[in-house]
Parts: sequence; structure tokens; C-alpha cells
Amino acid sequence: MDWPDFPKELHVVWTPWDSPGMEHLILSIDSRGNIWADGLVLGLENDCPFRVRYSIGCDPEWNVRDVNVSQLDGSSATEVLSNGRGDWVDRVKNPIPRLKGCTDVDLSVSPFTNTIPIRHLNLEVGESAEIDVAYFKLPGFQVSPVRQRYTFLEATLTGRTYRYESIDSGYTADLPVDEFGLVIDYPEAWRRVR
Repeated sequence: MDWPDFPKELHVVWTPWDSPGMEHLILSIDSRGNIWADGLVLGLENDCPFRVRYSIGCDPEWNVRDVNVSQLDGSSATEVLSNGRGDWVDRVKNPIPRLKGCTDVDLSVSPFTNTIPIRHLNLEVGESAEIDVAYFKLPGFQVSPVRQRYTFLEATLTGRTYRYESIDSGYTADLPVDEFGLVIDYPEAWRRVR
């Protein structure tokens, strides 16, 4: 199924279901069609406040090319680059073997990163696909490969619904998304407020 064109810039705000916090995402498209996500997440983890800033760059087919993540208390920051086919390097171009084969990125504190595989897999209704993902557990900054599955459940007048599954943990969630593939409601985790 085809997707509508993104506006040049889109602002989205999510809030957690059951704790203080929010994410503000600015999504923009450059003149070459590359997608740039700039997000700021504020929240609580075990009653401790945290701030995470990220930027993710994707090519026009939504293949991840550039990921920058920093915890704004100064404790951790990283930049990794990908060729969009599962090869990753750090900022000085050293290979990252543990992420070999990961085609996507997933930030534990952001519903935005579900949009990336939803868009680049471009599934038809009823289709599903498994992918390897570079998973950033935040705060705390653990990065590891994980296996995930996305299934396109249904198209509606206002968007679509996808089933997200973490193969390793067995966690499953049905995600309604808008016409651009951005999560509206992530059950028991995030809901969109703008």
C-alpha cells in the first residue's frame, strides 16, 4: 500500500500512559528525500528523572543510516552509522560486529522508532516480516541486537494497525498508526497528545 507524502516538517508529542514524561519529535524531509528525526524524551525510570536526546537519519526508503543518542546528564552518548543493509560502524568508522545484520534501530524510550520498520518494510495487509534491530535500552545505554516481527493487520480510513512482536521476550502489542505510520497509541506505554 502506498503512503502519502510527508509534509516538510512534522511535530509529534507523546506522553507515557502511567508516569510523568513526554517525547517531542520533529520529523523533517530534506531536498533529497532523506528523513531526519530529532527527538527529546523526558521521563522517570525507577523514580529517577532522565532526559534523552536522539537524532536518526534515514534514506528515502527509510533505511537507517545515522543514529545519535545522548543522555543529557552527560553520562552517555553515542553515534553509529549504517549502510542500511546491516553493517554498522562507530563515529571513527570502526566496525561494530555485534550489530551485524541489524537493519533497524529501536529506542526503548520512543514510540517513533516503530515507524522506521513500518515504513521501510512496506507490508501489504496480512503480511509479516522479521527483522534484526539495534536495540538501545535507555536510560542506562545498553545496545544489543534483538529480533522483531511486524504484521500489517488492517487498513482503516485514518491509518493502519500493525502487530509488533519482540521475538526474544515474547512481548506483543497492536499499534494503531496514522496515515504517515506514526504511532497513535502504544498500549500501556505511550499515547499521542498532538
